[in-house]
Amino acid sequence: MRIMGIDPGYGIIGFSFIDKETKGNSVVDYGVITTPKEMEFNMRLKAIYESMQKLIDKYSPNEVAIEKLYFNKNITTGIPVAEARGVILLSVINKDLPVYEYTPQQIKIALTGIGKADKSQVQFMVKTLLNLTKIPRPDDAADAVAVALCHSQTSKLMISQMERKIL
Repeated sequence: MRIMGIDPGYGIIGFSFIDKETKGNSVVDYGVITTPKEMEFNMRLKAIYESMQKLIDKYSPNEVAIEKLYFNKNITTGIPVAEARGVILLSVINKDLPVYEYTPQQIKIALTGIGKADKSQVQFMVKTLLNLTKIPRPDDAADAVAVALCHSQTSKLMISQMERKIL
């Protein structure tokens, strides 16, 4: 199964693709979509949508995992991120892909076992779990890989729980 992980934003959007296999997970690709600050916001949204469509067409994921938004103090920057996230979700839904959403805390717990883990701990686990020689860069790409890994780990638990109910 191929999982697409997304770290939403509007200036930088992290994406990743991992293959979940019986022996574990492997990285297919990761990176970022960027939109220039000078570009009108609506055109940035269009660029995000088109880039997402191209990535989905190129890598053909079976499922998509995206980070839920978390507003700490600055809701002003959260509004454009929420708008971009809506465009990202639309691009995924238009391809008839199932979407799974995870909070930052759920991602941290799935990868480190600690809900308040810091970024470096999560990045270390991304590197370790995928047997990578280095941590994915930039941070937004590493975050997208973490989202995909969270889904891979969580979906294992969901399947295990369903199997127990059947038995």
